[in-house]
Amino acid sequence: MLPHHHSSVSVDASPRPSRDVARNAPRPGSTRAARPSGAGFTLLELLVVIVIIGLLAGLVAPRYFDQVSKSNTKIAKAQIDSLEKALDEYRLDVGSYPTTEQGLEALNTRPQNIDKWAGPYLKKAVPLDPWGASYIYKSPGEHGEYDLLSYGKDGQPGGSGEAADVTSW
Repeated sequence: MLPHHHSSVSVDASPRPSRDVARNAPRPGSTRAARPSGAGFTLLELLVVIVIIGLLAGLVAPRYFDQVSKSNTKIAKAQIDSLEKALDEYRLDVGSYPTTEQGLEALNTRPQNIDKWAGPYLKKAVPLDPWGASYIYKSPGEHGEYDLLSYGKDGQPGGSGEAADVTSW
C-alpha cells in the first residue's frame, strides 16, 4: 500500500482586481470616464442603428411587395390555365363550351338539357381570383371561342402592374 500523504492547498482570499476592471479603468489624463462592461448603448448609437434599419427597410420592402404582386399575377395565370383545361374537357364531352349564362359553374354542376356532361371537371369549386373576385367568362368570346379573365387588383378593365388584367388569350 502506498503511504497516504496529506497535502494542503492554500486559497488566497485577498481581493485582487479582475482583468475587466483593470481594462476599463480610466487612463491617467483621460477625460472620458470608463464604461462598465454591462452598460447599455448611448442614445446616439441607438439612433444610428434605427436609421440604418429604416434605410434597409426602405430598400427591401418595395422589392418584397413587388414580388408579392407578381406572385398574385402568376397565381391568376395558373388558375386560368387550370380552368382552360377543365373547359377543354367539358367541350370534348359535351361538344361545345359552356355558354356565358351557364358560366364556369357548368364545370361542377350539370347544366339543364346537357346529356353528355361527364363532370365534375374541377376537383373543387371554381376558385376566386387572388384578389377575391370571380373570374369573368364569356362564350362566345371576343378573342376566341371563349374569354376568361380577371381584372386584377383594381377590379377594373385595363391597368398596369398588379391592377393589369390577366387573360386567357
